[in-house]
Amino acid sequence: MNVILFGATGMLGRGVLRECLRDDSVDGVLAVGRRPLGVTHPKLRERVQDDPSDLSAAGVDPAAYDACFFCLGVSSVGMKEEEYRRVTHDLTLAVARPLAAANPGMTFV
Repeated sequence: MNVILFGATGMLGRGVLRECLRDDSVDGVLAVGRRPLGVTHPKLRERVQDDPSDLSAAGVDPAAYDACFFCLGVSSVGMKEEEYRRVTHDLTLAVARPLAAANPGMTFV
């Protein structure tokens, strides 16, 4: 199984990354994020970019992946509703929609 992981530098994403790298059924992980992970592993490929929703810049061929773990998000504390929605809702859909269109069998969590 090949996995795309968004948000691997956060609390939840780090846990998902750890489990994916430990799982023998996972062949490879592509981590897409805005900051470097500081982690190396034979199964891990990393793509650092300002706009994580730009799948073409990330070199993502949706047909090559079986699952996407979308762990990007922020706390709502101190945020205006519009910015919170942009980060937690709009960004999620900007990634999920093209993945689903290109690979309807992909699991998106």
